[in-house]
Amino acid sequence: MILRVTFFALMALGLLGLGFIGYASTRPPQLTTAAAAAAAKAVPVMTAVLAAAQDIPAGMLLKPADLISKQIPRNSVPAGATLDTEEERRDLYGAMVRRSMVKGEIVHLADALRPGDHGFLAAVLKGNMRAVTVGVDAITGTAGLIWPGDRVDLILTQTIPDQQLPIGRRIVAETVVSDVRVIAIDQRMVEGAANSTATPDARTVTLEVNEREAQGVQVAVRLGRLSLSVRPADGGTDPGPRDGPIGTTWASDISPALGSDLRPPPPPPPPSRMIKVWQGTEDGKDFKF
Repeated sequence: MILRVTFFALMALGLLGLGFIGYASTRPPQLTTAAAAAAAKAVPVMTAVLAAAQDIPAGMLLKPADLISKQIPRNSVPAGATLDTEEERRDLYGAMVRRSMVKGEIVHLADALRPGDHGFLAAVLKGNMRAVTVGVDAITGTAGLIWPGDRVDLILTQTIPDQQLPIGRRIVAETVVSDVRVIAIDQRMVEGAANSTATPDARTVTLEVNEREAQGVQVAVRLGRLSLSVRPADGGTDPGPRDGPIGTTWASDISPALGSDLRPPPPPPPPSRMIKVWQGTEDGKDFKF
């Protein structure tokens, strides 16, 4: 009896040992602490930072196309680097680059003078230039598609309230200033704070002009409606007028129907009737009716 019990106990122990061996063979090998640390270093945690999408000269105003996202190891992020977040991107739009940057270079906080920073406008202006701000709505401001750094023409459209003029000469458009740089858009970008009282369609555009142009812009503000026309980004020259020199454009130049030469001639005067009356020997007198 004792032998039988001993035999069954040995059998049970053998089966238990075989089961443990099979379980251990199916588990992955355990890493040591050093091996685990090495594995963590092999796959570093990456962080997205902002970098220059192209070569950017000093003094340029940043646009969305000038910034790209660059992935670098978190432990290699340099001090002062700008992280790629929506807030950081928005704050950099319109900022002036303090120094020249090459393509792929990481943008640091100290590399840009942001709108709203003390001395922003004074630093952006070149030479003996001036900054003037004009108000335009969302439509005449090219529907929000203009960014600081773009070059534009400022066009004045006005209605002349003289009813004695032909109808084709009562509405006129003129270019006030041509090929000027936009240095800020909206009061928020100039002051560095959102303007909660402004309507969503309101726009203020700050332009870089010379002293004489600044005076002309102030006069134009009083005369009529102002709108912006964006010029090529590559700074190419104007190919020239299509039908003649660009100057004053009258309503009749756009719509020939408003031209005086196409108006119907005035109706002829009604025919007059005349009789002649003689009295005695005096000469006769003519009477028209």
